[in-house]
Amino acid sequence: MSEARYASFEAFWPFYLQEHSNPLNRTLHFVGTTGVIGVGTIAVLAAQPMVWALAPVFGYGFAWAGHFVVQRNRPATFKYPLWSLMADFRMYGLMLAGRLGPHLERAGVR
Repeated sequence: MSEARYASFEAFWPFYLQEHSNPLNRTLHFVGTTGVIGVGTIAVLAAQPMVWALAPVFGYGFAWAGHFVVQRNRPATFKYPLWSLMADFRMYGLMLAGRLGPHLERAGVR
């Protein structure tokens, strides 16, 4: 079964949420994104640009564990790298604000 190509980020967003339907997968993404933000903050405040090398360990490490182990699907970042990054930060912000639920419902995620 071939996957649809998305012409816009807004069309991609429901697909992204469906690929993150498992709450544990979303939690692992949240932890990984928090780690990336922390690494970035430390790198800037400590003026240590080499610390940025840890960002993929947190970001991809937790996210890919969420996909390969928990959700058992292929990360959307392989096909849609920029939109996946944007969607991850959008999902992160909505989770942080406690406002992800309606987006999940509109995407058909129970």
